[in-house]
Amino acid sequence: MMKKLAGKTALITGAESGIGQSIAIEFALNGAEVIIAYFKDEAAAQQTLLTVKETGSDGMIVKADVSDEQQVDSLFKLALQRFKKINILVNSAGVRSVDKFIHELSFNEFESTVRINLFGTFLCCQNFVKHRLQQDGGGRIINITSVHEDIVSPGKTDYCASKSAIRGLSRSLAMEVADKQITVNNIAPGMIITPMNQRAVDDVNYRLELEQRIPVKKSGLPSDVAKVALFLASDDAVYVTGTTQVVDGGLSLNRAQGAR
Repeated sequence: MMKKLAGKTALITGAESGIGQSIAIEFALNGAEVIIAYFKDEAAAQQTLLTVKETGSDGMIVKADVSDEQQVDSLFKLALQRFKKINILVNSAGVRSVDKFIHELSFNEFESTVRINLFGTFLCCQNFVKHRLQQDGGGRIINITSVHEDIVSPGKTDYCASKSAIRGLSRSLAMEVADKQITVNNIAPGMIITPMNQRAVDDVNYRLELEQRIPVKKSGLPSDVAKVALFLASDDAVYVTGTTQVVDGGLSLNRAQGAR
């Protein structure tokens, strides 16, 4: 059976762990070469690469701080020296909120969240679009946001602002590049068991308490997000752009009814 991403190359930020790592492996299983961009944990990135290669696909790791323009430029330059083309970009790198009310939140803390989550997405999208236009268009951009692109929570102004802004960036960019056959879509996960939700990983009782707020009564796995990313990256989604695909077990529906 033909693999859905055979002959494609994907660059995935934050691919050393969690959702990004799961997407890298899912893409490799479906025939894609994978560029694994990581920030600090080289050993984890190497483990992702090992798993990618075990699928029979090729890959490489590149260290990059996506909030830094020069490092993002270098990331794309190194990737293109190795693979010559990039067909798919997944912006999965991100940080969680510092969990402070705005009167306690320093400018540096707010700026750091926005720089990584929003500026990093902008810089990677910009480099990707420039590259794809040189290749006469075509391509897929998938931005990992959060249900917090729409649902707000007290003490998370930095995170909610950054994720809402990515939604606006993605929709506007989708309009800009639609006639070039480049699609741009978001995936908004709910409660996914990753290092970003470490307390839920470590504390079973805490996780079970949170899961009672989710209509399906369970938290999600990174693979749940990866399968949606595979669809958006494939030719199956050629006519899908400017959307947010929510992967949350119905959490946002519950929130809309006043659940806390």
